[in-house]
Amino acid sequence: MRLGRTILAALVGAIILHGGEARLWAQEKVLKIGVIYDYTGPLAAGGSELNAWGTKLAIDMINERGGIEGYKIAPTYADAQSKVDVAINEAERMLDQVGVDMLMGLFSSAQCVPLAAKVDTQKKFFWINTCISPAVLKDRHLKYVFRPQIHGGQFGELSPEMLSQFSKSKLGIEPKDLKLAIIHEDGPFGVGVAEGNERAAKKYGMQVVHKEGYSATTPDLSSLVTKLKRANPDIVLHTAYNPDITLVSAPGT
Repeated sequence: MRLGRTILAALVGAIILHGGEARLWAQEKVLKIGVIYDYTGPLAAGGSELNAWGTKLAIDMINERGGIEGYKIAPTYADAQSKVDVAINEAERMLDQVGVDMLMGLFSSAQCVPLAAKVDTQKKFFWINTCISPAVLKDRHLKYVFRPQIHGGQFGELSPEMLSQFSKSKLGIEPKDLKLAIIHEDGPFGVGVAEGNERAAKKYGMQVVHKEGYSATTPDLSSLVTKLKRANPDIVLHTAYNPDITLVSAPGT
């Protein structure tokens, strides 16, 4: 929390000096932040709601403690409804109609990839709380978009790294003999993590016996389960949302 407050304080200072409106903001002592998450739709239960609660809790705590550098945060909350177009529309409404100084939140990388460029073009600050896909920032040279955590490719690399250390002691299989299947939803989130999986698997000499992406909205993954059974991997690395993850992990599959 202390680190978060320090970083946010730095952003507040940057925002105050940006855009030629420092005098007005200094008088009002209010920082308008637009917070966008998926409060409904499949992504809500998949993790977006939890991130939304955490963001609101942090904002409330900061305001209760007097704000940051004398500025209170005035949040406006919006529901992206687990849809890319709704997320973009809500962001545009926040920026153009509500007049927020900064956008925060968003859970889905599929929403953040197109939205990051839009916000950056308007020279507004965008603080990404989740959206871990490498595609959100990689080689895009965005100046007003920030993400304070590691990206999905790095998350993906950790799984084979862990397996390289424990496959012999826990599974009785040397890392070079370990057979992996990599499956993932085919949006920016799943693709980014899966690329990290594959990259690290090759580094440790593991065999990738099957790799496949699928739509997160698919109602049936029985054909993929059949392919996995044929490939007979020792480990399945699966990057998914809800409810698609249950289509593979449910009993009987």
